Amino acid sequence: MSDSIILGIESSCDDTSAAIIKGNSILSNIAANQAIHKEYGGVVPELASRAHQQNIIPVVEKSFSKANIQQNAISAIGFTRGPGLLGSLLVGTSFAKSLAMSLNVPLIEVNHLQAHILAHFIEDANPVPPTFPFLCLTVSGGHTMIVLVKDYFDMEIIGKTIDDAAGEAFDKIGKIFDLDYPAGPIIDRLAKEGNPDAFTFNKPKLENYDYSFSGIKTSVLYFIQKEVRKNPDFIKENLNDLCASVQKSIIEILMNKLEKAAKDLNVNQVAIAGGVSANSALRKAMEDNKERLGWSIYIPKFEYTTDNAAMIAMVAKLKFERGEFTDLRTSATAKYDL
Repeated sequence: MSDSIILGIESSCDDTSAAIIKGNSILSNIAANQAIHKEYGGVVPELASRAHQQNIIPVVEKSFSKANIQQNAISAIGFTRGPGLLGSLLVGTSFAKSLAMSLNVPLIEVNHLQAHILAHFIEDANPVPPTFPFLCLTVSGGHTMIVLVKDYFDMEIIGKTIDDAAGEAFDKIGKIFDLDYPAGPIIDRLAKEGNPDAFTFNKPKLENYDYSFSGIKTSVLYFIQKEVRKNPDFIKENLNDLCASVQKSIIEILMNKLEKAAKDLNVNQVAIAGGVSANSALRKAMEDNKERLGWSIYIPKFEYTTDNAAMIAMVAKLKFERGEFTDLRTSATAKYDL
């Protein structure tokens, strides 16, 4: 089973990706991004699904070529069934079904959120993989949650956002600052040149492990409106400080709940996953807590943080070993519980 070769396909949002995994080792991980969404300040579902149709065959072919693997050598095909944009998911699901049928290999459905977490078990994701149980802060443009991971397929969401996701908050606040989409990486870059204590913004007061990011978005909006009335060039003159202050606030919100959960549950194995886990301030906060709280931390390689097929292939490999296959009757789903 360790010699199984599996093709993973990811198409949940606006990145078309294909990867080949052998054992726990990634042989290729190819992705095509969709720049067109920058013009609209966010992902346009119809445009995303059309771009997936254009990209999926070249991406899969390049994945096989880079891995130096023939199509008839693969043992199974894993694909993202959900959650995500339905039109985008349908492209990947339909392609995976067709290819599996033509090659006469098993089909394996994968939960996108589960894949972000299990990406930590890819051979080169970490120096050593996490041990169970561990907490995983899974944070992206569409999702923010704290997951207690008891085993590969035994996960419990103990806290989640009640409104916006953290990545969504970065993008919406970036729009207020007139930054391009996606704004998260731009804010991260500009924040390095700013003072994180220059401005303060409201933070939510939730008793449990849940998150809320709509409040900070509104706090920033009202603050900017007030300051711009006094000085039309306020954003331009204070952009680095604004980005640093916003980033500090969002990271503190994320880390405070994660620290509380780790303490309450007496878990010192702590990981991050998802697109926002590429954020430099979040990574530094994890390193700081490693020293301060005695955590064993797990921060994935950058290429395994954003939506990618390597993580899909990893989950498919684990399911392949368990004989957990699906059939051609399966269908894409926008919502898919962890």
